[in-house]
Amino acid sequence: MSKNIKLRKGLDINLAGKAEARLEVAPMAKSYAVSPLDYENVTPKLLVKVGDKVEAGSALFFDKNNPRILFTSPVSGEVSAINRGEKRKLLNIAITPDQEQVAKAIKVVDAAKAERSEIVEMLLESGLWTRIVERPFGVIANPDATPKAIFVSAFDSAPLAPDYNFMLKEEKAAIDAGMALLGRLTDGKVYLSARKGDEGFMADVKGVEYNTFEGKHPVGNVGVQIHHLNRIAKGDIVWTVNIQDVAIMGRLVLTGKLDMSKTIVVAGSEAENRCYKRIISGAAVESILGTVKENVRVISGNVLTGRTTAADGYISADANMLTLIPEGNVYELLGWAMPRFHRFSVSRAYFSWLCPKKQYKLDTNLNGGERPFVVTGLYENYLPMDVYVSYLLKACLVKDLDKMENLGLYEVLPEDLALCEFVDPSKIEMQQILRDGINLMIKES
Repeated sequence: MSKNIKLRKGLDINLAGKAEARLEVAPMAKSYAVSPLDYENVTPKLLVKVGDKVEAGSALFFDKNNPRILFTSPVSGEVSAINRGEKRKLLNIAITPDQEQVAKAIKVVDAAKAERSEIVEMLLESGLWTRIVERPFGVIANPDATPKAIFVSAFDSAPLAPDYNFMLKEEKAAIDAGMALLGRLTDGKVYLSARKGDEGFMADVKGVEYNTFEGKHPVGNVGVQIHHLNRIAKGDIVWTVNIQDVAIMGRLVLTGKLDMSKTIVVAGSEAENRCYKRIISGAAVESILGTVKENVRVISGNVLTGRTTAADGYISADANMLTLIPEGNVYELLGWAMPRFHRFSVSRAYFSWLCPKKQYKLDTNLNGGERPFVVTGLYENYLPMDVYVSYLLKACLVKDLDKMENLGLYEVLPEDLALCEFVDPSKIEMQQILRDGINLMIKES
């Protein structure tokens, strides 16, 4: 039985640069890339070399920690570069696409009739298994485990986030097929959550427990939804899948071919053409944006949790948007003494609180350096979860595993603390501290 959950905590950051509800098809990029850095705790082992011909769905590398997990090419073409960083760390594998795209033959099974093991093998072979995230810890799901539930969020509440109803308006059949597939991977329920009053066709999706949420960001975070629907206790495993990846899985079942195309949104005050773009996963940024002006930060994802990417880089595998905002490299003389009507803050030290509906053109400037980490009770006003943020982060800093566990480490991922990091007057890198604590817990357990 569905229910509506209203959250009172949170904050909506009203940024300038929202995209129009207009869809364009981006041209085929000159290059596509697959990067192990888009995934947590992956140790890659290469399966190709420069000059090799690959098809869409061909394996490029696997995870040494679990050789069954394959990372596949989104397009057919030729491996043009294997880019490495310090100590020969693998950064990405670049592929020059063919004019005529060819997909690898993958044995597709009927979700209603196939054994669970056959569905798992199909997703592993296609590379789509990498799109299933396991909680706790936010790593690629273990194919040998069975989760107590699977969660899918059908909306995003982050600043300038895309409208999934618009993005997926032609994908109803694919989402139904994808949800049927996910339903066979768990003995529990598949939860689908939408925003109250903006459900679209999501209320008609079959085979799921449908719920609605209302409130401010981070209400769209799947971690917040899990906390209010079916909390994670010690020993529990749940899986999460992005709604667009559900559609890609469904298309594989319906068509028998791997199609890694998806819709993203280009937004932000510095974006010249703010609209929705149809691309293939892993596309070069320049094929989506064209020329990028100087002193502009290109973010693969949203402004709170996304990764900075170069104008000649590639969009991340998990990104559903590209955000362009000004670089914060301009010094503001006596900025602290100004009324700052053009700056957004949760503190009434800025007069911007008098204009609650104003759109703000914010840059990347921190407006100060790191300061002592003091317990203020501020963060709990913005995180709608029963987690004491300050104490959890301090437990991570001192590497106290017992306290980390008792204070809710299993329930949160860095994205859940992104808003707390934004409002933090101490400028603490909360997301990185939490990720380091999670990695320590993985290593010790």
